Amino acid sequence: MRNTVLLTALQAAMLTFAALPMSAAHAQSSVTLYGIIDAGVTYVSNAGGSHQAKFDDGVSYGNRWGVKGTEDLGGGLKAVFTLESGFHVGNGQISNGGSLFGRQAFVGLQSDWGTLTFGNQIDMTQEFVYLYNVSAWASGYAINQGDFDRMNGDHLQNAVKFMSNTYGGFQFGGMYSFSNTPGEFHTGSAWSVGAQYQHGAFAMGTAYTQLNNPSGIYAFDPYAMIGTHTFFGRPTVSVDPASGAITDLYANTPFPVDKQGAFGVGASYAIGTVTLMGDFTYTQIKAFGQSEHMQVGEGGANWQITPATSLVGGYQYTHFDGHHWNQLSAGLHYLLSKSTDVYISGDWLKASQGVDAVIGYSFTPSTTTTQADVRIGMRHSF
Repeated sequence: MRNTVLLTALQAAMLTFAALPMSAAHAQSSVTLYGIIDAGVTYVSNAGGSHQAKFDDGVSYGNRWGVKGTEDLGGGLKAVFTLESGFHVGNGQISNGGSLFGRQAFVGLQSDWGTLTFGNQIDMTQEFVYLYNVSAWASGYAINQGDFDRMNGDHLQNAVKFMSNTYGGFQFGGMYSFSNTPGEFHTGSAWSVGAQYQHGAFAMGTAYTQLNNPSGIYAFDPYAMIGTHTFFGRPTVSVDPASGAITDLYANTPFPVDKQGAFGVGASYAIGTVTLMGDFTYTQIKAFGQSEHMQVGEGGANWQITPATSLVGGYQYTHFDGHHWNQLSAGLHYLLSKSTDVYISGDWLKASQGVDAVIGYSFTPSTTTTQADVRIGMRHSF
């Protein structure tokens, strides 16, 4: 009896397979290996009270390698996946908190309507507003202060995400990140929505991303992030009265934040070989029953001098908790080939009195209100 049942099931399966269209029976699939390697030398004017010359990597673009693929399932439906790992070329260590695929890791389905994916994925701020962060294109160090507004190109874990196809230049998307904590559906969760419009030389995008009780690689270390000695009225450092040595009070224990909500909007317009771009972000941070707000505005341009040479420059203004920051950034890139370029970049930051300037959460804060850097680097893509 058992053999009869197995034989009947096998015959049914064979008949079903034979009835499939040839396109489904012989589904087309592809897998692509890709990556970026960036390395160079950076000089910093003041890092903890001293000049610094250091090897640094993953600056112009974050170092990564990954595999992505698609499988044609027929009827306009495709299976898609991406596994992407970040690393430091200087020492070979994994970045993104030590996660093997900390940059991206997802699987999903793509149709005529859009793409539905599940996993560790970039948020809508990166999808729709990040491209207008002109200062960071000029110099990879020049992310907005502390990355409070998530303009550095960030991701959300344990996320379900939908990205629409483009209709008449318009595209939209949304995602939800689960906390995966028993009894805590809200704490540790996050969500993000956004949209963009492109038409000819004009492009514009907007997004809102909210993290509830951010932790892990998105936890807050206020002094390292923006160089302020207080945050929500609480001290962020202790200073040795004898030596003047500064101890970061939240270097190992994150500052407890209840909510981080970041709104951003950006646009660009191409005029011949010059592309003008800019953005504005407004971030609300809640902690201890209080709210603080950071506003960032920036503008600049990318000048394609020749097919191989481009010059990018930007100015960035930040206001937060009565403090302000002014920053200038510039970068010159020269393509040796379609996959390899060399570049030189630099930044200058001036913070208000009482703030130890720190460019883009990238260096040890200065012991003064100014900090500057110059970098020479090389980048290769494959």
